Amino acid sequence: MTTTATDRVAELKDKLDAIAEQLAEVTAELREQRLRREQWDELRADLTPIAGEAMGIAGRELESVQEFVEPADLLRLMRRILRNTNRIEQSLEKYESFMEFLDDAGGLTTEAFAKVLTTMEEYEQRGYFEFVEAAFGVVDKIVTGFSDDDVEALGDNVVLILQTVKEMTQPEIMAILYRMIEAIQRQQAAIAAEAEEAPGLLALAGQLRDPEVRRGMGRALSTLRAVSDVETGPPRKYVTGAEAPATTPNNQQTPEGGK
Repeated sequence: MTTTATDRVAELKDKLDAIAEQLAEVTAELREQRLRREQWDELRADLTPIAGEAMGIAGRELESVQEFVEPADLLRLMRRILRNTNRIEQSLEKYESFMEFLDDAGGLTTEAFAKVLTTMEEYEQRGYFEFVEAAFGVVDKIVTGFSDDDVEALGDNVVLILQTVKEMTQPEIMAILYRMIEAIQRQQAAIAAEAEEAPGLLALAGQLRDPEVRRGMGRALSTLRAVSDVETGPPRKYVTGAEAPATTPNNQQTPEGGK
């Protein structure tokens, strides 16, 4: 009997403890709800004047535009905004992401822009911009100095011109040109040092005894002979087989109808 009474007392105590816990939870929930209600009441009290003022401002603004906007148009716009709330939210999210990207890339962009400014300043100090400006002036002179026919003729002979430039840039040709320039410079210095009176025929004949003079005259005559032997028209090495003129063994063109 004593054990059974003790068990019942313990069981009742446990139930009372559980009821006390539940009452504490209910009390806390009621307290929280009351706190929320008080906060909402305070917010409502704070917003009521603001809402009234906002409605007054909205009413005045609507009165100022009522002759331009119909109430039905405003309602249709509001319905459209409500229907596209998700899209508007997505657009705002993309805009926020884009702004975050700009914030992250701002430092890199500033650094790159500063580097570009530094490079441009360096180019300006070296004279790149002045050179480009002068080059544009040269191009303008070329464009204004050539007619359409000149440009067309240039296009017809551009291959030959490039081949000629290519041949002139060969080391052997450049060495010859350099020696010629040196010889002309030496000759100009000699001319400046000679007397004003022209040399006589005997003096010229005396120079023929110089082997270098005779060698130079021989080279000049050989060059003149080679130049006089050049055919008119483009060089045969740059003309196709069908366009190349037929030649005889003596390097003469075969007349039309000749055998």
